[in-house]
Amino acid sequence: MRVLVVEDDPQLGDALATGLRQLQHVVDWFRDGARADAALQGVPYDAVVLDLGLPGGDGMRWLRQWRGAGRDMPVLILTARDGVADRVAGLDAGADDYLVKPITIDELAARLRALSRRSTGRAQSVWRHGALSYDPAGRSVRWNDQPVELTARELMLLEALMAHPGRILSKAQLQEKLYDWGESLESNTLEVHVHHLRRKLGRELIRTVRGVGYALGAAQGEEPEPA
Repeated sequence: MRVLVVEDDPQLGDALATGLRQLQHVVDWFRDGARADAALQGVPYDAVVLDLGLPGGDGMRWLRQWRGAGRDMPVLILTARDGVADRVAGLDAGADDYLVKPITIDELAARLRALSRRSTGRAQSVWRHGALSYDPAGRSVRWNDQPVELTARELMLLEALMAHPGRILSKAQLQEKLYDWGESLESNTLEVHVHHLRRKLGRELIRTVRGVGYALGAAQGEEPEPA
């Protein structure tokens, strides 16, 4: 999951970004709404963690602006404002969840997983695609009911594909899910991860759509989609 954290407190912002990265999420952290807004114009984030007390413009203002512009990514407000009226205002402005500081990184990650399930139309906590199952909470994968060890990048790639099982994702879209702005990568890095996933989970799992990108192959018992 690629997460945008908007938090002006340097200690808390760094702790949130570090904690989510340790849980194998890709994180971009900004300390004001203007930079976060610029990032949203170029990156399809899976979720936003938004503080309300931001310099240069309240977080509620940015939330209303994003919703007014049609940006529908899940937004979780994380703030010290604990009044009922504040919670109601935040949810009515378009937030999908509202948490009051302090919180643990485990709870934040669980809330983000719940937002992801709702935004992708998944009610189950374990994602399934034929003989493949993926548990986002436990970061575990099973193929033909056998556990499979994947690297952090391989898990991120598999999650991105499983989040959109009927969709072809371009190389650029997949790279955006795997790397934040501060990371550099070789030109064939994505292809290497795809190769490793096919080696561990079967060559038919990931389809290459020439000139377009990659998509999950048909689940067992389904007819493959034409490339």
